[in-house]
Amino acid sequence: METSDHTLEPLPYHAELRDYLKSRERELWNWFASARAQADYTENLRMELLKSTYRLDAETHPELYQGVEEAKAGLQLDIPVTVYQAQNSPQPNAALYFIPGEGHVVFSGPVLSLLNATEIKSVLGHELAHYHLWQWQDGDLHIADRLIQAVASDPRAAESHEQTARRFQLYTEIFADRGSLCVTKDVNPVVAGLVKIQTGLAQVSAPSYLKQAEEIFAKDAVATKELSHPEAFIRARALSLWQNQRHDAHSQIARMIEGTEALDELDLIGQARQVKNTRRLLESFLQPKWFQTPAILGHARLFFEDFQPATTKDPSILDAAKFSDTKLREYLCYVLLDFVTADPELDDMPLAAALDFCRQLELDAQFEKLAAKELKLKVRDVRKLKEQAAEMLAKAEVAG
Repeated sequence: METSDHTLEPLPYHAELRDYLKSRERELWNWFASARAQADYTENLRMELLKSTYRLDAETHPELYQGVEEAKAGLQLDIPVTVYQAQNSPQPNAALYFIPGEGHVVFSGPVLSLLNATEIKSVLGHELAHYHLWQWQDGDLHIADRLIQAVASDPRAAESHEQTARRFQLYTEIFADRGSLCVTKDVNPVVAGLVKIQTGLAQVSAPSYLKQAEEIFAKDAVATKELSHPEAFIRARALSLWQNQRHDAHSQIARMIEGTEALDELDLIGQARQVKNTRRLLESFLQPKWFQTPAILGHARLFFEDFQPATTKDPSILDAAKFSDTKLREYLCYVLLDFVTADPELDDMPLAAALDFCRQLELDAQFEKLAAKELKLKVRDVRKLKEQAAEMLAKAEVAG
């Protein structure tokens, strides 16, 4: 099987959220980046390690530390790494305790007896990939992670904050799996170690599980339902996509992590994207000169202070605004309906324009019902206007 030579870089979501938080939450960002916040965090981690683990040294566990050195080399890390066994944690697992300049990997349960040397090296690669991520660009993503987790844990947090923290964690695990692949250069021990930890089985077939994962996606589009770690079959398929250097790996992984866009499940990035889409939608909708009356433009500037209509038609907005989610579709209908009544002097023209625009967006059936209800019109009258809309709009365009 072809191995990946991709550079281990943060996923697009990581960088996008970092940029969002730095620009939109600058005060919070500065606090989490402060020396005091970092010092408190580090001291708490050190105490937790001393209290809850048994430290494994290189002299009594040479093979384990040989795996550590190989994992560090694969990830181009030059830091001291210490390995521990957690106390009173029977479930197989592993975790990185991040301290700048140091790596601390904690194994839980029977991982060290359950996995072979290559699989353990894969797990070490996964955990040290977290370090690789957290040190990126002066620790920006570690700041982003701590910030969004703290905000999401606050009782006042909105659903969008919780969804953002969830997706950031999910993408981080996908990234760390890629770290395993960078270390092993082979997807099979990565998948085998993953399945063993998930199932507790001592013997598993990675090729068989990869085939099982492909069968799942051959039958249906599946998105994760988990809160922090994607399901094993999703992680296995993401690894396969990356190892085979699929050009659409990022988009396919995004579909597995985020699913289809839904209004009730928007994260901060999704909200920002919908604001941008709404603006582009209105710029395109109000592009005709006849539509640009003071009342209409004044209403548009209640949405966006510096609003200007598009000077040319932009067909790409039609694809960006086609959603399967009922609530998102309803939202777009209400946005357009706002402009139908914003300038009474335009008579039926705004409604005709909205009906034609919704036809292009494949929203016409939903918009017709909504318009009839909200404007107190008969459905047959709305449909009649829809039939006449193209001709009415063409004449208006010619008239200028």
